[in-house]
Amino acid sequence: MRFVKGHGTENDFVIIPDRDAALDLTAAAVAALCDRRAGIGGDGVLRVVRTKLCPEVADQAGRAEWFMDYRNADGSLAEMCGNGVRVFARYLVASGLAAPGEFGVATRAGVRRVRLAAEGDVTVDMGRPRVLGESRTTVNGREYRGLNVNMGNPHLACLIDDPVAGLDLTAQPGFDRDVYPDGVNVELINRVDDRTVSMRVHERGSGETRSCGTGAVATAVAAAHAAGESTGTWAVRVLGGTVTVTLDEETSYLSGPAVLVASGEWPAVLDL
Repeated sequence: MRFVKGHGTENDFVIIPDRDAALDLTAAAVAALCDRRAGIGGDGVLRVVRTKLCPEVADQAGRAEWFMDYRNADGSLAEMCGNGVRVFARYLVASGLAAPGEFGVATRAGVRRVRLAAEGDVTVDMGRPRVLGESRTTVNGREYRGLNVNMGNPHLACLIDDPVAGLDLTAQPGFDRDVYPDGVNVELINRVDDRTVSMRVHERGSGETRSCGTGAVATAVAAAHAAGESTGTWAVRVLGGTVTVTLDEETSYLSGPAVLVASGEWPAVLDL
């Protein structure tokens, strides 16, 4: 089985070409691929498959030829991944499956439009964030309140005064399971200046990652909300670099690098 390794601000993925939906990619296989000691290593898997061949998203085939079948590092399914869709788009262009420019990518959260040149940053229309109220998390014995933001997947974005650099995110932060019955991505955020924030994130199914695209948009939404705003452009500093989030009245955009770093073959995945 062929694979490609890529990352967006060090949020890294194993890309599996499966154009004709021939693979039975089990949760155990995904976890093995993402294992950083015994496998290739990654925050998740991006399976590249024709949209029309996947019943769960076949209704999107008229708007997007390719489906980003995203799996978390533990093998669980995920609705959307902002950095993942940018890396996915970079792969499509690099492999000749799409031309540079603008095109749609099918996801479990709906079609996402991406824009990219042959080189440089990739921009994705992330859709309109849905603010669903407030909730709370517990990290290192401290409780923080934050904004419940849905980006196709659930987020709790907490703007806090404690330095995020000092937090221990090795364990899953506590959260209200009545609000998030399927789990949640938790962002801890410090304001740097009027249009810049720093963020760390614990992603459901993956643990702490060095970046999170949907989380970066949720972070910008929370920062804007705290400032009494709903639009604007924000720089979001993550452990793996910086991404740019633009909020307008209708949608949101995420821009940043997407890099392919390696390719090869994995012989054991079909045995799992």
